[in-house]
Amino acid sequence: MSGTMAADRVDAAVTDERSTAMSADDQDQRIAAFWEAARGHLGLGKLEFVVGTQPADVVAPPTWSFGDDVVLADALLALVLEGRKTATATTLLELEEAGESVPREGDLSIVLDGAGEPRALLRTTQVEVAPFDQVGEDFASAEGEDDGSLGSWRAEHERYWRRVLGDDRFSVDLPVVQERFEVVYPRTSL
Repeated sequence: MSGTMAADRVDAAVTDERSTAMSADDQDQRIAAFWEAARGHLGLGKLEFVVGTQPADVVAPPTWSFGDDVVLADALLALVLEGRKTATATTLLELEEAGESVPREGDLSIVLDGAGEPRALLRTTQVEVAPFDQVGEDFASAEGEDDGSLGSWRAEHERYWRRVLGDDRFSVDLPVVQERFEVVYPRTSL
């Protein structure tokens, strides 16, 4: 993969390139259809005849995509669908500025491709926040990008966050949210 692979959770609704690919109603319908199929795969909804539906079972989880552009979104998603990428990182600063909370173990989310299509349902399995310079080799390898080394992870993520946040906001003690996940429902053809 290219040397520009860095993972960042980006709210799908704010990406202009995706909004031109399909209308919001079309995207909502596709996400709802994907969630309905994923719910069936997970066995959710089978008890609704006995106990009624719960909001968490009916409302689709949050959607997001990797990176900050269409090419990066598709490239990183491909690594996930191949099973090579089982972790992602974003800065605490990015989440705070977007008004989002830190993911929690057990959270579900739907990952979109560069065109805004729902492609995978992920379950967060572990979350840790640590300064940039304390992210370890094991996590860098789990991200599945470039050569999988910590040196490569640091170089590429520093380049990415300097570009996204600005040089003045990056530092080696920048808090990084390290999220590990599992794919629980894939849509595998890109």
